[in-house]
Amino acid sequence: MIRPLGERVVVKRCEAEEKTAAGIIIPTQALEKPQMAEVVAVGKEVKEVKKGDKVLLKKYGGNEIKYEGEEYIILEAEDLLAVIE
Repeated sequence: MIRPLGERVVVKRCEAEEKTAAGIIIPTQALEKPQMAEVVAVGKEVKEVKKGDKVLLKKYGGNEIKYEGEEYIILEAEDLLAVIE
């Protein structure tokens, strides 16, 4: 498993919506990356979020990585905008 250092957080993006509210199907190539993600791991200095929290991310932030076939983002805790409750 990935263990972030310092004030970093590892998140996994939630799936993008493939249909609009009106029921129109959006082609895969046109899907925008969702800004909602689930926290997978947190560094020792992070106090605001914990593993399993749903969060909103800045649109352009962090480093996307692939680990054991899964895609994750490692970012600074300050790049998290909000916790979704």
